[in-house]
Amino acid sequence: MSMSASKEHEKPQGKSQDPAIRVGFFQLFRFATKHDVLMMVVGSVCAVLHGSAQPLMLLVFGLLTDTFIEYDVELNELKDDRKECVNGTIQWRRNYTAGLNMSQPAWGIMNNSTWEMLNPLPGLPCGNLDIEYEMTKFAFYYVGIGVAVFFLGYFQISLWVTSAARQIQLIRRNYFGKVMRMEIGWFDCTSVGELNTRMSDDINKINDAIADQVAVFLQRFTTFVCGFCVGFVKGWKLTLVIVAASPLIGIATGLMALFVAKLTGLELQAYAKAGAIADEVLSAIRTVAAFGGEKKEVDRYDRNLVSAQQWGIRKGLIMGFFTGYMWFIIFLCYALAFWYGSGLVLDTNEYTPGTLLQVFFGVLIAAMNLGQASPCLEAFAAGRGAATTIFETIDREPEIDCLSEAGYKLDRVKGDIEFHNVTFHYPSRPEVKILDQLSVAVKSGETTAFVGPSGAGKSTAVQLIQRFYDPKEGMVTLDGHDIRGLNIQWLRSLIGIVEQEPVLFATTIAENIRYGRPGIAMEDIVAAAKEANAYNFIMDLPQKFETSVGEGGGQMSGGQKQRIAIARALVRNPRILLLDMATSALDNESEAVVQEALDKVRLGRTTISIAHRLSTIKNADVIVGFEHGRAVERGKHNDLLERKGVYFTLVTLQSQGDKALNEKAREMANTEEELEGLNMVRAGSYRNSLRASLRQRSRSQLSNLIPDSVSFSGDLGPRAYSLSRPEKSKMTVPEEEEEELVQPAPVSRILKYNAPEWPYMLFGSIGAAINGGVNPVYSLLFSQILATFSITDLEKQRQEIDNICLFFVLVGVISFFTQMLQGYAFSKSGELLTRRLRRLGFHAMLGQEVGWFDDHRNSPGALTTRLATDASQVQGATGSQIGMIVNSLTNIGVAIFMSFYFSWKLTMVILCFLPFIVVSGGFQAHMLTGFAKQDKAAMERAGRIAGEALNNIRTIAGLGKEKVFVEMFEAQLHVPYEAALKKANVYGACYGFAQCVIFFTNSASYRFGGYLVRHEGLHFSLVFRVISAIITAGQAMGRASSYTPDYAKAKISAARFFQLLDRPPLISVYSNKGDKWENFQGNIEFIDCKFTYPTRPDIQVLNGLNVSVKQGQTLAFVGSSGCGKSTSVQLLERFYDPDQGRVKYDTNVGSQGSQLSRGQKQRIAIARAIIRDPKILLLDEATSALDTESEKTVQDALDKAREGRTCIVIAHRLSTIQNSDIIAVMSRGYVIEKGAHDQLMALKGAYYKLVTTGAPIS
Repeated sequence: MSMSASKEHEKPQGKSQDPAIRVGFFQLFRFATKHDVLMMVVGSVCAVLHGSAQPLMLLVFGLLTDTFIEYDVELNELKDDRKECVNGTIQWRRNYTAGLNMSQPAWGIMNNSTWEMLNPLPGLPCGNLDIEYEMTKFAFYYVGIGVAVFFLGYFQISLWVTSAARQIQLIRRNYFGKVMRMEIGWFDCTSVGELNTRMSDDINKINDAIADQVAVFLQRFTTFVCGFCVGFVKGWKLTLVIVAASPLIGIATGLMALFVAKLTGLELQAYAKAGAIADEVLSAIRTVAAFGGEKKEVDRYDRNLVSAQQWGIRKGLIMGFFTGYMWFIIFLCYALAFWYGSGLVLDTNEYTPGTLLQVFFGVLIAAMNLGQASPCLEAFAAGRGAATTIFETIDREPEIDCLSEAGYKLDRVKGDIEFHNVTFHYPSRPEVKILDQLSVAVKSGETTAFVGPSGAGKSTAVQLIQRFYDPKEGMVTLDGHDIRGLNIQWLRSLIGIVEQEPVLFATTIAENIRYGRPGIAMEDIVAAAKEANAYNFIMDLPQKFETSVGEGGGQMSGGQKQRIAIARALVRNPRILLLDMATSALDNESEAVVQEALDKVRLGRTTISIAHRLSTIKNADVIVGFEHGRAVERGKHNDLLERKGVYFTLVTLQSQGDKALNEKAREMANTEEELEGLNMVRAGSYRNSLRASLRQRSRSQLSNLIPDSVSFSGDLGPRAYSLSRPEKSKMTVPEEEEEELVQPAPVSRILKYNAPEWPYMLFGSIGAAINGGVNPVYSLLFSQILATFSITDLEKQRQEIDNICLFFVLVGVISFFTQMLQGYAFSKSGELLTRRLRRLGFHAMLGQEVGWFDDHRNSPGALTTRLATDASQVQGATGSQIGMIVNSLTNIGVAIFMSFYFSWKLTMVILCFLPFIVVSGGFQAHMLTGFAKQDKAAMERAGRIAGEALNNIRTIAGLGKEKVFVEMFEAQLHVPYEAALKKANVYGACYGFAQCVIFFTNSASYRFGGYLVRHEGLHFSLVFRVISAIITAGQAMGRASSYTPDYAKAKISAARFFQLLDRPPLISVYSNKGDKWENFQGNIEFIDCKFTYPTRPDIQVLNGLNVSVKQGQTLAFVGSSGCGKSTSVQLLERFYDPDQGRVKYDTNVGSQGSQLSRGQKQRIAIARAIIRDPKILLLDEATSALDTESEKTVQDALDKAREGRTCIVIAHRLSTIQNSDIIAVMSRGYVIEKGAHDQLMALKGAYYKLVTTGAPIS
């Protein structure tokens, strides 16, 4: 067992590399039913037949070419007026010499042409070739193949996509079902983020690997095989010559892929450094702002962008080089093939011109399809990689199976729990021993408190009782039975647990309570709510029990969540109650209410309570002291104090300061006054108890729950928090809407930012324009070669062919240089733009006032992503995108101009088909990317349920609700499944259409071409010239149209960027306005300050704050959480400006305009900044997150630092502030009492009551 645990432990580390692929390709289909297999077989047959269509078309094309050439040769022969057509063959005219004047000597007339007539002609056929009839026949062939292709394409895609959808649904259900059965130890070793990624991305990768990509691969591979077959059968010599040159292209493609991958990796690595800096700076924005370090950080970020830029430019250059090289080789191949092939046609008569084309295009199409099949192989590899982890999880048997029916259920449960020599370490940290030979007994019906320092094993012991883990040695028993032998669902149903950070699910209050015990009546829910002291606040809500608590309970305050959780635990009527720090996250008032509820419900149940606040455990029947994973002492409160062990140390340390301070006061205090005191400091605890919960949580192991945007600067805490984990269902929608609502930025403005690079863009565009002209030039040369085959003069014919082949070589050389120019120039301009935008964006971000960062949309994570992706996406509207556009436009422009010039009528006919060709080209480019993106949206709701379940797996396991979540998840899978089935048909039809368009276009064009050749004397080579020019241009345009999403994305990204650059900050960081004084002393005065946080304008934080502190004095702010203590400090640092009133430094400092500029922030420093020799020292809860011992050490250091400086302290424990010169007690945003400690105690007002409750004050 421990072996598997340690293996599990290794897995997360290895996750950074992709898992080794251990799933064979055919194993991907392990979830296919017989029905699915049948669909896949039929789909495969269709794909293979479809793949043979293109080579079949070549055979028709060869015959068609031969027919045209034969017809043209006949026309050329008969233009010679010495020849005529007799009985279907071309012969010399018999009477040609009869009309000559024979009186002259015979030799005079016998010139060369007459001598020629003495040789008999080779009997060329004539008269029986009806070109229109022949073309009609070929047109029907094309239409026939086209119709077949449409249906084959439709079936091959729709059948494969349908079968994949059915299998993927099964995989999703099996995977999620198995994950929900895993033991908690497995979740410790597997991050929730990783599981969510697997649920969405990895399963989508499997989908890509078993859906349309298989059909497309089969189709392309068949075309590859058939193409070569056509080549070898029709003309093996030429095929071998062409194949001999192909390694040059293969090697180049391989090298290019290798280099690009390597350079992309280096570029990302280089940017990752800059990204890490951005993330670090944005996460600590308050510190950066307090030290005025914005400009320095922007420069540091910019320096790290340089290397990313250089790698990007190199990548562009290398891509340009290889693209150019490939075009060069391709044109050399054309030249070689036509030069050698024409020899086989003319000199040895082995081939007809049609055969030459069949062989040449057969090999070309084969090679192209092999290239196009390779992305499919990538999809298969990705799918197999993704399936490795998914299938391993599905096959893994959980060590503790929560849904297992095994194990027995006791008839009577008394509730005695005992640990027998239990040793335990977490699977995720096998080297750390948490429990060490722990032996402890918990009697039924008693309340036993576990106390001890953090990490002593208290919570672990509680988790072993729930059987989240099994001990490595020893055992835990319930009424004498080893709990490993009991039925796990039954065992957990006996236990009610209330945790420090209760988890509520995104549904109503009533449903949340019902999770405790399904199917209970409303009366029971109400009764449980009353017992948990929750009834009153629930009835005050507008929708009462039907109120939604929001995602993770985000709409409820800490105390409310806690009480709902208690009601949920009570409704189970548990025999055993586990209270794990149940009140630590609450402020005084909420704590008192919740504690009262807990005291009520403990009676008569076996209760185990873990607490850090000793006040909450004094009344326990037994207190067990833990240290280093062992129970070192047990007894009642007073016994343990006498023993002077672990418990004594904790008690003394915690209450020493407070006790000495308020011993006398406590004697005088009676209960009524205490309650009044509580009312005095209520101070908006409704929402603000969250802040304290954050502080507690920062100490607990749950620190990873804190979202990015939480700031620990006091009062901002709850607000940033309540906004960063708000009801996601409500929040995410607006966020996406906002992204949509951004008006795409005008290209002109994007180009303005790229203006300094105009020379690069100009040369890049020239290169792109020349590259665009290459396709039509190819059509020109290709048709010219066909024309040479009908020339009757052999000398002239040979010379023509040599010239054309040389021209091919020339075009190849030009192409090489222009591709390189285009690649380099545009990558240079694009990378410079990206760097410029990143720098400007980061500069603008750091220039915003601190309030801007409170908005959840501006969390460090979101902003870093924006810098990384938005800036590089803007390249999609300039740089290489301009190259693509210029390329496509010149391609289409030259092609159409050329076509109209040679035959406007034929051009008009083909242009009717152009839109369809473009659409089909775009569709095919889109196909290569697969369709998983659309499925993502459909999967969102299922994903939300899965996310909620995985994030809260401990709560769900404790409640035994795994099955419920599995069923909810499966119900949500129906929508994406239906969508996938609908998509299969649409997608199949689109694919079939895209594939068959070209056949119909050829059918109409060649038929009409035949008509023009016959009736209007158009040369047949021009028919080929016009058709190939427009069709290749159309396909290129289609491919370019597939880049339009990038273009649209770029404009939106740019718009978001410009929004950031255009936003004027409310407090300008970079401005140099405002006074700077030489003799700054440090007198501070708050005059009638009113303030609300920008993100929560409905909550008044400061409500007319008036307080001042003189040079060298210490002012302490006291009050319950949410009363505005930290806020006042942040106004002083000018993170925010007050809505009304003023903050003044020294005296006579004018109004708003002359307040300190941020440049003067150097004076106002944070605790660790003693180095700067500040005049003002701000200590915001400087020791609150420390345990009692560390606090003392740090406190001594701070006391030294305060000497002789103006100091403002916000404290969490009264013992830390009793020596302050002035103590200001705040409530609801204004000061209700101020004075020294003794004065305030004598007043017997709010301060006195706070002190006498003896608890932490926030």
